[in-house]
Amino acid sequence: MSILELIETGAQQLSAAGVAFGHGTSNAFDEAAWLVLWQLGLPLDTALDNLTSAAHRAVSPEQQVQVAAIIALRIKSRKPAAYLTHEAWLQGVAFYVDERAIVPRSLIAELLVEGGIDYWLTESTRRVLDLCTGNGSLAVLAAMTYPEVNVDASDISADALAVARININKHGLQERIKLLTGDALAGVNGPYDLILCNPPYVNAQSMVALPPEYQAEPALALNGNAKGGSDGMDFIRQLLNDAPQHMSKHGVLVLEVGNERAHFEAAFPDLEAVWLETSAGEYQVLLLTREALAQYTSLNRSP
Repeated sequence: MSILELIETGAQQLSAAGVAFGHGTSNAFDEAAWLVLWQLGLPLDTALDNLTSAAHRAVSPEQQVQVAAIIALRIKSRKPAAYLTHEAWLQGVAFYVDERAIVPRSLIAELLVEGGIDYWLTESTRRVLDLCTGNGSLAVLAAMTYPEVNVDASDISADALAVARININKHGLQERIKLLTGDALAGVNGPYDLILCNPPYVNAQSMVALPPEYQAEPALALNGNAKGGSDGMDFIRQLLNDAPQHMSKHGVLVLEVGNERAHFEAAFPDLEAVWLETSAGEYQVLLLTREALAQYTSLNRSP
């Protein structure tokens, strides 16, 4: 049996089992390719789409058994592939991950690497905060993209920060990324020129309906209703209220809200936001200037 045949067989099994995707892949074939290539010790960028010689390479019976085992584990456990391989890729960069942190998949990553927020930055942009850093992937990508900046990476979860430390060390960025522990903006040391945040934002109804793959992740990183709300905006309400005092004069906040744009706009109807173009469209990531945030919080401050 060839590598390609193993992948096709695995994809059929994943599809038949009804597993959910979205943690680095969007379909059964790509998920199977990830698991097969990882199990065989081959680079994950092997060009299977072009049916190279690697795709048609024969696989020994022993290796076939190993591949079958990891496909079976993926189906039985309903864990994201990244938790089985302890590796996830974001914008071509490899990150360690385990169940202590959410699987990295933020669209903010592509905005960093592809220059999607450069227009709002200045030559004096030097201090960056990655809030809700999780496994530290956005902090690492920010430091790689902007060699002149220093990054604070903050999270409420000590477990997640332990994973982030692994990735900071993995990429040799110990001197430029500082880990902070705190709830939201508590404990950070601004002012910051750029704040990146992929916070918990899933609404209550969606949390109940999450597939097992998402339920395998820390609920703390997903559930946006921790303070009793239902629209997923609990964390974001506090963030937007507190952010201006932690931002420099020309600072900007880049915020991911996933599929919750409608809830965001309902919660903050008068807030001047810039929706940023990503591979998922113009409805998942937004940018807020300090000026817009300060004006909004001033108008909506309780008497």
